[in-house]
Amino acid sequence: MSAVLDVSDFSVEFRTRSGIVRALDRVAFTVGRGETMALVGESGSGKSVTAYALLGLLDAAGKITQGRAVLEGVDLTAASPGELARIRGKRAAMIFQNPRAALNPIRPIGQQIADVLRRHAGLSKRDAMAGAIDMLRQVGIPDPARRASAYPFELSGGMCQRVMIAIAVATRPALLIADEPTTGLDVTTQAVVMDIVAKLASETGMATILITHDLALAAERSARIAVMHAGHIVEDAATKTLLANPRHPYTRRLLAATPTAAGALSALRSIPGNLPDLRRDDLPPCRFAARCDRRLPGCDAGLVWRDIAPAQRIACWNPT
Repeated sequence: MSAVLDVSDFSVEFRTRSGIVRALDRVAFTVGRGETMALVGESGSGKSVTAYALLGLLDAAGKITQGRAVLEGVDLTAASPGELARIRGKRAAMIFQNPRAALNPIRPIGQQIADVLRRHAGLSKRDAMAGAIDMLRQVGIPDPARRASAYPFELSGGMCQRVMIAIAVATRPALLIADEPTTGLDVTTQAVVMDIVAKLASETGMATILITHDLALAAERSARIAVMHAGHIVEDAATKTLLANPRHPYTRRLLAATPTAAGALSALRSIPGNLPDLRRDDLPPCRFAARCDRRLPGCDAGLVWRDIAPAQRIACWNPT
């Protein structure tokens, strides 16, 4: 499987009044054509920061300090703001967590999709609107010609999320980043939204990064899972392999803290401790070390990747 996105040694920091926050440290992963990779972890682990940094959407306080992120031969970290603006929406797109906040409240939804088609596909105003109506039809919005003139506040949360998907995939991007795309949606609508994403990915060969804290969603919708903790990816494995035999202590703890349909609530176990303060100058090589019951003296020697199985890699000296 050819890699659409190849990320290596990717580090990001934020300059704040209380110090420098080392949000990402040497993050590395690849996503292949037609593949869906889930990026999971606790809130604050760096999942959304990864997405924003890749697409050049960090605020002024954020900075990529090292690494590469190569999208179809183009290093996004070396691209100029103008180049990134041309790539976003055309070759790489994102579904944001809160569609109501991401959509323009004073423009009809059809116009917002047409804007993307006019800018990135070079369509005329008439053809762009026809394309927008067709995209609304593809994402399952009934009576798309009429709905195209609706404003975001006139639509339900599920409908707004479908509009976000239509905007994101209108130009058939090579890479789609779906950042918590089912947040705030009921279970039935969640399934519909994810079915739409999966169908479009299958039809176009689009690589997809699914960012979620929902391990059940990741298990159902991804071929591979990368687990994040405090700005590190600590385990990267095929979904079935990771769920059946998690090897990093954090992954095992994360799964033990996740409710399942078959398990009793009394069986759930919390993850001890808290995420480390990422402003510290003395952050340990393994940022899970202070919370880990398998810590060894060698853990302070440096973070090392180990291939445990053909489809499983971990950053740990003492795997479970």
